[in-house]
Amino acid sequence: MAFSLTTTAFEAGGTIPPAYTCDGEDRSPALEWTSAPQGTKSFALIMDDPDAPRGVWVHWVAYNIPSTISKLPSNIEKVVKTSSGMQQGNTDFQKVGYYGPCPPKGPPHRYFFTLYALDTTLNLSGQNITKKDLEAAMQGHILAKCQLMGKYGRT
Repeated sequence: MAFSLTTTAFEAGGTIPPAYTCDGEDRSPALEWTSAPQGTKSFALIMDDPDAPRGVWVHWVAYNIPSTISKLPSNIEKVVKTSSGMQQGNTDFQKVGYYGPCPPKGPPHRYFFTLYALDTTLNLSGQNITKKDLEAAMQGHILAKCQLMGKYGRT
């Protein structure tokens, strides 16, 4: 079986419900993954919007997700280090944690949740870790990655 990422919140390629956006409770969706490669020491997660007017917009940066878990609950607390040991970095909203879809009026945007299986635990500290910092730290440590895409738009 291939490394894969799913959610019960919406169908892959489907519409993200308002509860997970700035138009609702802005809570993170529950995520679950299967078939992580052997040797995985931690996971990292990036959620971004490639359709944003000013270029790719980052909605969530999470890393050092323990390899002993294979799912995240909905509504992860917006703190640098969660009780599970997962760490979160800065979004393009300049805030820590998940901040969901909030596109301008127009056609729906695509939101990609990309989960990385890593062969190490990352040595990143501080609360200003960005997607760029995370991508640099992951270089040479990615065993596999999988993606889940949802759409959200406002009229």
